[in-house]
Amino acid sequence: MSEVKIFAGSNSKGLAEQIAKNYGKSLGDLTLSRFSDGEMSPSFNESIRGCTVFIIQGTNPPSDNILELCLMIDAAKRASAYKVCAVIPYFGYARQDRKDRPRVSIAAKLIANMLTSAGADRIVTCDLHAGQIQGFFDIPLDHLNGSAIFVPYLSQLRLKDMIFAAPDVGGVARARAYAKHFAVEMVVCDKHRKRANEVASMQVIGDVEGKDVILVDDLVDTAGTLCKAAQIIKDKGATSVRAIVTHGVLSGKAYENIENSVLEELVITDTIPLKQESSKIHVLTVADLFAKAIHAVTGHTSISSLFI
Repeated sequence: MSEVKIFAGSNSKGLAEQIAKNYGKSLGDLTLSRFSDGEMSPSFNESIRGCTVFIIQGTNPPSDNILELCLMIDAAKRASAYKVCAVIPYFGYARQDRKDRPRVSIAAKLIANMLTSAGADRIVTCDLHAGQIQGFFDIPLDHLNGSAIFVPYLSQLRLKDMIFAAPDVGGVARARAYAKHFAVEMVVCDKHRKRANEVASMQVIGDVEGKDVILVDDLVDTAGTLCKAAQIIKDKGATSVRAIVTHGVLSGKAYENIENSVLEELVITDTIPLKQESSKIHVLTVADLFAKAIHAVTGHTSISSLFI
């Protein structure tokens, strides 16, 4: 078996350190130099010849971080690494997974092509915005599920009348999976957007009166949809409203929106570093989940045990 080495991109150093620690290794030595105009030049400060290299790099904000990841993959291949695996806790541009209107890019497919062309042999990621993005890759992709993190947390809350809610039609399958696991009901919030990050109208399909509602989503950006859904659900008679979301993008007025919302709490993971503290935001770590996935990849074993 080839030696395993783990390296961190500049966007995910904190999480990468925890993943490496849980795996049982220290992070490898890598330097990212920049020219005065911002041009990046990564270099490995140790031999990786014949090694299986894992590069951990989140992609929020996406542009520079995706390019940095591609450059690190290319540098590893040119340094004669045996295999290069890109560990991407948050996969940027995943929301652009189809042509939803004329003359637009399918950015998720473009990013998949870039990573493959750079030389990645495998992708390990978590809760893609749409599961079918896996089909954009012609290399192995391990798609981890945030439920392995959230289910134990929800179980210890011991909510009396728990019910799950999808904040939009696209999240129905995700909410249904949680509802099935806990053997409870689910509802759907049907929304119509004017434009990106702006909801024109929303209504709740299902009964939430007297229930402890848990909204389920893969990412929260400005939190506009999430907070509006929480307000409508509360107005319909819900006892409490919480949200579990894997990726806390939290841009624009997200923190202000969350603080001023009726949400009891927003539970996210550390796939994206938290920009500021909030009394309503609770962060769970995915470090152990990714460490176990790396063990499975290097040991050629199944990752089925990582799913709930």
